[in-house]
Amino acid sequence: MSDATFCPACIGLPEGQLEKAASNGTAQIVLSLPGIHCVACINGVERVLRDVEGVANARVNLSMRRVTVGTDQPIAPEDLIDTLEMAGFEARVLDTSLLGAETDTYGRGLMTRLAVSGFANMNIMLLSVAVWSGAIGATMHMFHWITAIIAIPTLFYSAQPFFESGWRSLKAYRLNMDVPISLAILLASGISLYETLYGGRHSYFDAAVTLTFFLLIGRYLDHRSRKAAASAAAQLSALEVPRVMRVRDGVRQMVNFADLAIGDLVQVLPGGRIPVDGTITEGTSQIDRSLLTGESRLSTASAGTTVTAGEVNMTGPLTIRATTVGADTTLRKMVTMVDEAEATRNRYTAIADKAAALYAPVVHLLALFAFAGWMLYSGDFRLSLNIAVAVLIITCPCAMGLAVPAVSTTAAGRLFRAGLLVKDGTALERLAEVDTVVFDKTGTLTLPAAARDTLDAETQSIALALTQNATHPVSQAIAASLQGVTPAKLRDQQEHAGKGLSAHYQGQTVQLGSGAWLGAGKGTYIKIGDRTPQKITLRSELRDGAQALVQGWQKAGLTIHLVSGDDADETARIARMLHITSWQAETTPADKIAYINDLSSRGAKVLMVGDGLNDTGALAAAYASVSPATAADASRAASDIVLLNDSLTPLIELPLVARAARARIKENFALSTLYNIIAVPIALAGFATPLIASIAMSASSITVLLNALRLKGKL
Repeated sequence: MSDATFCPACIGLPEGQLEKAASNGTAQIVLSLPGIHCVACINGVERVLRDVEGVANARVNLSMRRVTVGTDQPIAPEDLIDTLEMAGFEARVLDTSLLGAETDTYGRGLMTRLAVSGFANMNIMLLSVAVWSGAIGATMHMFHWITAIIAIPTLFYSAQPFFESGWRSLKAYRLNMDVPISLAILLASGISLYETLYGGRHSYFDAAVTLTFFLLIGRYLDHRSRKAAASAAAQLSALEVPRVMRVRDGVRQMVNFADLAIGDLVQVLPGGRIPVDGTITEGTSQIDRSLLTGESRLSTASAGTTVTAGEVNMTGPLTIRATTVGADTTLRKMVTMVDEAEATRNRYTAIADKAAALYAPVVHLLALFAFAGWMLYSGDFRLSLNIAVAVLIITCPCAMGLAVPAVSTTAAGRLFRAGLLVKDGTALERLAEVDTVVFDKTGTLTLPAAARDTLDAETQSIALALTQNATHPVSQAIAASLQGVTPAKLRDQQEHAGKGLSAHYQGQTVQLGSGAWLGAGKGTYIKIGDRTPQKITLRSELRDGAQALVQGWQKAGLTIHLVSGDDADETARIARMLHITSWQAETTPADKIAYINDLSSRGAKVLMVGDGLNDTGALAAAYASVSPATAADASRAASDIVLLNDSLTPLIELPLVARAARARIKENFALSTLYNIIAVPIALAGFATPLIASIAMSASSITVLLNALRLKGKL
């Protein structure tokens, strides 16, 4: 067998390792690999891990930057991390149970049931055409039996979601849409089986299977639109460090997070997330506090500096004395805030749910009235039951069940083509009602940038060479501002914890970093040899499309607010540039939630647009929310809409599409109601058999789908 049989990551494995890779092991460990970016990284990580005794298999997912390690004997995750870090790969423990890594078994089940009912429906319709064309006698009865053999197992399997939901509803002493649906399917099938057993002329298996097929389409569309939403609180919880390095009497020991006590010393290495609120007792480093402030600028921290759980230690090892642990940490309190905010928003009642509360009792009463009335009139149980079933089928909420998901899916498709991903099934309904927008500043309306016009050509090339491969946000901003510049050839590049970068260039030392390190003033400087350090001006620039977005939404009648964790001067400057009169600076995550709750208490329907971990609570608390694809995982999870483009321009049409979608939903309900007004009297009068009722129901469903497709055109 040649190497070409395997994926690129398997090529080059030592002899005997391919057989090892085929085993998944008896247990799994999942590690995060934030620094990997290419196939070479995949090969390297997998090769290093497979050399570890007890590892049966290692598979890297590049897009998710994770590796799943199968083990056949107990191995501590920290041992694997140490092995990877010695090989030059940064790794962290990842608690996938908190990220909801389970597969979508319900969605797969719906799709399978939809496929089964669709296939059965095609075959049953072929047999029904023969009966409608005039088949009589033994031929007709044979076709009825074949239809029954196909339909009964199909309905037993495919209609289970409706039966289970309807039964749960009845056990709870309430009615939902699935109760009349289940009754219609069961009665149509029961009558058809009776007619088949006793040689009747008509059977209605085709009506029951067609009804199931159309309803499953609506149920699957609705499920798919809801599935994308993941719990933001779970994403935040996953940031908690499950195991930490505790230092006691000079001895380092890896312990569970739950075993920490107030006063314990915790060591956090560069790149690690701080697990507790506390005070630094030893070490100097730079801290990423974007979790709380949303700002990309790092803070210098040393002995005596207070730090909080969730912040990231960027450059140097730190020893921290814990002042709060467990549920009292800042991160855990943020999780609680987000949980509460999500619960509030999840109380929103969708249009379809409101309709169901009224629709189901009316349908049952109509069917009961039809049965009782025809029994009194004709005394014919068989005829009365047929008419009652026809009423149930003709009033079956198939069109109503498709009204919302058909529109939501069409609108979501239009927005996706524009660069917007709709994650929540009720998002468009809520967006259509929004009248107020609250923007975060940094990362949402602005991006960090560095001014290049103050540096000469040589200095620009050196600055780019120093920063182009650095992970520090300031370095990345400098490198981004120097696009098009040819980087200089440097040697012996180094990163100095809490200070900056250095290298050798043409026999002299070049440095880029904090003014304190380079003997200059406050800010970021670059120094070449013995020359005077040159200051690199850092500023916030408006994100592409920000001006057009704010103007477009103001023209659409939305009131715009700006909140930021940045200082008042910078926030005011951006507000002036965008003509936003309502703004607030230096806000904490709790402040942002309070700001939105205050607007909501005054009757505003608030749309929050943000990207940072510090925005997660506000995104969840708002009536609707949007975040860019570059946002933190928890922020994306809390959002209803994710912007996939770098430019903000696609967001301009979002409220317009949402309002148009809401209008189409209302039109679909009006069409469904009109259909019932016309069709129900015909069924009650006995002029509609279950078959005719099924055809009429299908026609109404198709009408609803065609109306939804109008969203693809001009709004």
